[in-house]
Amino acid sequence: MLDTAPLAPGVIAFGLLYGMVARQVGFSPWEAWAMSLIVHAGSAQFAVLGMWGTAGVVPILLTTLAINLRHLLMGASIAPHLQGLHPRWRAFLALWMSDESYALAIAAYERGTGSPRYFLGANVGIYLLWPTSGLVGALLGSALPDPGRYGLDLVFPLAFLGLLASFLKDRIGVAVALAAGGLALLGVTLLPTGWTVVVAGLLGSLLGLLLEEAKEAWTRS
Repeated sequence: MLDTAPLAPGVIAFGLLYGMVARQVGFSPWEAWAMSLIVHAGSAQFAVLGMWGTAGVVPILLTTLAINLRHLLMGASIAPHLQGLHPRWRAFLALWMSDESYALAIAAYERGTGSPRYFLGANVGIYLLWPTSGLVGALLGSALPDPGRYGLDLVFPLAFLGLLASFLKDRIGVAVALAAGGLALLGVTLLPTGWTVVVAGLLGSLLGLLLEEAKEAWTRS
């Protein structure tokens, strides 16, 4: 939980903004809070707010499903570290997994210090921050200044770049990271909402696999 502290400013900033936007589209503070407690997915919640009142239930569900498909990639990458755990343990960890807690957990596993309890602590740390900041944003509404005015919206990408740096151990890692980042930027302009991360992640992973195979073939020759 303590390791979530560097990410807290970004989580809080986006939580406050979510609460403010939720009030603007007609949510009560408690409805905004309940959504954060139940859905616990910032990007999906912002997408729902943008569709609220203009789209039906099915389009909203399909949009949030597409946005959260990235959890398939995150779950698949961390699954090898959870082998031997009871299925209920794995389901419990998956239930609260967020982008931030996943990044902390996978980094800890890569360092050799990860554990299910560490993963759970990261999950809980983020889960406590997100709904609480959303409720505060909804309660205070327009009385709060836009967090982006103070640059707090930069905390997320900067924190994730810091976490990413720990994975860049060789040229292949750097190549995959740059390719996936470039594909994500391209996908923002070409792909429907929610598919950018999934497509960039899959293509980046495929590139990494091809580069690893080429490296092994070169070594054998």
